[in-house]
Amino acid sequence: MSFGSTPALADGLLVRIVTNQDKPLGGAVIEVRSLSEPRRPQAPVDAIMDQQGLAFLPEVLLVPVGSRIGFPNTDMVSHQVYSFSPTKRFQLPLYRGKPYPPVHFDVAGVVTVGCNIHDNMMGYVFISDAAYFGQTDQDGRWSLPALPPGRYSVSLWHWRLRNPAKLPTQELTVTGSTASTDLVFRLAETLKPQRAATPRAGWDSY
Repeated sequence: MSFGSTPALADGLLVRIVTNQDKPLGGAVIEVRSLSEPRRPQAPVDAIMDQQGLAFLPEVLLVPVGSRIGFPNTDMVSHQVYSFSPTKRFQLPLYRGKPYPPVHFDVAGVVTVGCNIHDNMMGYVFISDAAYFGQTDQDGRWSLPALPPGRYSVSLWHWRLRNPAKLPTQELTVTGSTASTDLVFRLAETLKPQRAATPRAGWDSY
């Protein structure tokens, strides 16, 4: 993996992610952490990961550490949501419509969410304890309007990365002496393939 140049930054950051086929990578999670200040996570939120058309929506849900997430089922079929991820293990027995109480995600990391009835269903909850984070758009871009002076690490995650335990990371120093930085991540490795389309709801009675 190679990176773009990282000059000093005054008041803005633009991160761009490009695959090894020179295509933008949308939906990637970007975290910006201070290396010179104590860790200050964002405030927890209440969020929703719905189930529609035998799929989790959104496919990737990004929240601050300590957040609570509800898993409503608006499909016409029942689902049994679970996760065996070490970051958060939980199971919501077979249901449709009204969800169980929200699940508390109190540890930073990635949680893979599935359905015990429909194996094609897969979603991801990314719990961040970084002060700044976001997701790239369809053009592979994500930006911050301003950063205080200091040293930072910028890392990315995407479910299609083949080695998610080793997040691509770049360091930069903000001195307040130059204009905003355009930081490019160029992925050297081929990504995992996209998953096959989920069958339409109604194909079974569960």
